[in-house]
Amino acid sequence: MSTPLIDTVDAVETVDAPARRRGARSPSLIVGSVLLLVIVALAVVSLVWTPYPLDHTDPAARLAGPSAPHWAGTDRLGRDQFTQLMLGARTAVWIGLSSVAVAFVIGVPLGLLAAAAGRFVENAVIGVIDIVIAFPTLLLAMLLVTVYGASTAVAISAIGIGVSAEVARLTRISASRVFTQDYVLAARTCGTGPLMILVRHVLPNIWHTLLVQATLAFGVAVIAEASLSYLGLGTPPPAPSWGRMLQEAQSTVAVAPWNVLLPGLAVAVAVIGVNLLGDGLREVLDPQLRTRRRATGR
Repeated sequence: MSTPLIDTVDAVETVDAPARRRGARSPSLIVGSVLLLVIVALAVVSLVWTPYPLDHTDPAARLAGPSAPHWAGTDRLGRDQFTQLMLGARTAVWIGLSSVAVAFVIGVPLGLLAAAAGRFVENAVIGVIDIVIAFPTLLLAMLLVTVYGASTAVAISAIGIGVSAEVARLTRISASRVFTQDYVLAARTCGTGPLMILVRHVLPNIWHTLLVQATLAFGVAVIAEASLSYLGLGTPPPAPSWGRMLQEAQSTVAVAPWNVLLPGLAVAVAVIGVNLLGDGLREVLDPQLRTRRRATGR
């Protein structure tokens, strides 16, 4: 019974191909992709090259403004700020991607379990999700980091657990809608097992929603990591972090304001980029949104 469903989905995707091409030209998708690409490019390039070594200091050029030797100036210890920005981008991308992976490893199975199991299990999972959601992601991360100590692994786990509740809730809602469709009922009537229904029918129909959620979760993770590092609870030194750059620069903001503006701008670019990218992906991948826009002639 799953073959007609696949054929129907393929047919819909073919019909919606012009809408996909229009969505691919959406300003949100283009601008978000460019902004995020800048951050990812900084992170990737930092793996093979930086203007200066991480531990390089120039005491004679402390708090120097942007110049040819130091494109983004130096901090109070004489460290090159552009090097710190590049390495901070690597930290943000790594923790962001890892936190999203942890969130989806935890959240997607929980959401599918709540949608596929009986009422008792669903209510129990919903209760756990509601408890986790009641704590802001940053607060939950701070609690876990305080208990287990500041480290990159703890920060990733803490942020991932905090974000996983929203992933689980969205997965449960989306999967529950799919379970009410006629083709799922027909598959059950033909004896298709729950696992096969999840693989053949549920996941193919909710992946686009989860992809959009992944981009938004990445933005949350970047902000949470910067906030934890600003408070001294994130990635410990000497690993650079945009949040720690902000914390260290606040005492010299009157004489070197660029040391605050640049890491703050990097965080803003990353978060705005992933949010615009998420909006653009939703325009491209959401069938209901495409249908509404065709109906209104947009």
